[in-house]
Amino acid sequence: MKRNHASIVLLFACFIVSSIAADQISIEDARALALANSSSLAKYNLSLESARLEDKTRVHGLLPSVSLGVSASGQLWGDASLEDSIRTGANFGVSQKLFDGGKNSYVKAINAINTEVIRQDALAAYFAVLDETDNACYELLKAEAAAEAAKAALETAALALSMAEVRLQSGMISRGEYLKALTDQASGESAWNSALRDLSLAREALKNIAGLEETPDLQAVDFGAYEDLLRFFSALPQDSIAALTENFALAARANNPGLLKSNLQLQAAERNAALAKKDYLPSLSAGVSTGITYSAAGGLSYSGGSLSVSGSIPLDYWVIGTAVEKRRIAQTEAALNYRDAETALGMEIRTALLDLAGYALSAQSARRAEDYARQNYEYNLELYSLSQASVSDLSGATADAMSSRKNRVAAEYGFLGGLSKLRSLGAFESRDELVRLLMAP
Repeated sequence: MKRNHASIVLLFACFIVSSIAADQISIEDARALALANSSSLAKYNLSLESARLEDKTRVHGLLPSVSLGVSASGQLWGDASLEDSIRTGANFGVSQKLFDGGKNSYVKAINAINTEVIRQDALAAYFAVLDETDNACYELLKAEAAAEAAKAALETAALALSMAEVRLQSGMISRGEYLKALTDQASGESAWNSALRDLSLAREALKNIAGLEETPDLQAVDFGAYEDLLRFFSALPQDSIAALTENFALAARANNPGLLKSNLQLQAAERNAALAKKDYLPSLSAGVSTGITYSAAGGLSYSGGSLSVSGSIPLDYWVIGTAVEKRRIAQTEAALNYRDAETALGMEIRTALLDLAGYALSAQSARRAEDYARQNYEYNLELYSLSQASVSDLSGATADAMSSRKNRVAAEYGFLGGLSKLRSLGAFESRDELVRLLMAP
């Protein structure tokens, strides 16, 4: 594999598990744990080892074939006794194919390509695990933010209800206002319980991916590290997306596991087509053998050495022609698959970049909206405490504040998810490498 990600991660698995401090892990820790816990990566490691063994078997098959045989015979009944008719022998032989029409070089190349296909599959699985882990981490952090917002809304509803009870007793508000406060309290409890359920599910998902018995607290994302990129994409003109897509696609074509696999399969199909044509050519083999024989009547005798040369010329050209045509069709299909993979990769890159720009714009506007909604909430909460705003006013301001916060969190983590998608499409080792390419002039 171009990068031995899976093997390296497995070496550090135990170290990472033991280094989790104070019941808290980072997203980087979660990624490494998920990679170490991935059964798909373990299977690809086994497949690679099997491919290496197959290569060894092929090399051994090119060596001369050595054989040793022994025999013994005797007459059980008839004119001669068993003792007089006993005969034993040993034979040693070496044979070697001299000419196979050039098939071996093609088989060697095909085996090497097949091994590289497995490596690309492993690399694709590696980035799939990273994407799954990132998404699980982002969903957990979003669920935590939603739970915090639901808790804050519930506390506001409880405060509003307690004040409404006092005001109802003193005749300052109507029965309808009090019932509205009760409704908000019950709705807040329902939203809080739903948020706790979502948080538990998100924790379970990450725990399963990382292979942990319990899920430690996840460190918050430092969005300050992404501010420059957020501003870059939020100010990116739509007509610049096409140029950025082309630049990114050029880098991704050299690294994307799916596209590289399609290209390798096309190369294998081309060599298989050429290999099928080699069946038209004759083959030549040679062998040397010698042996000794012992018999009761004649004693020990040496049979001398013998040389044999054999060749074969194929005559069933109609069968070979059919096989060649089938391989040619497979080659054409592989070429079409490669073209489709290249087109699909370009579309995925363009979609991911458009999504990234959309999330960046949403994040910027959602932050402003959250700030305005928070100020409005604080203003209405103060008015309500002074009996100058109704329960409905406070409830609406609270809902707006919680909704704007949810939109901001969704946009920010959507932006991070888009970066993870682009990282996998380009098979980039680090975020810095990806950011440099995206912001390159």
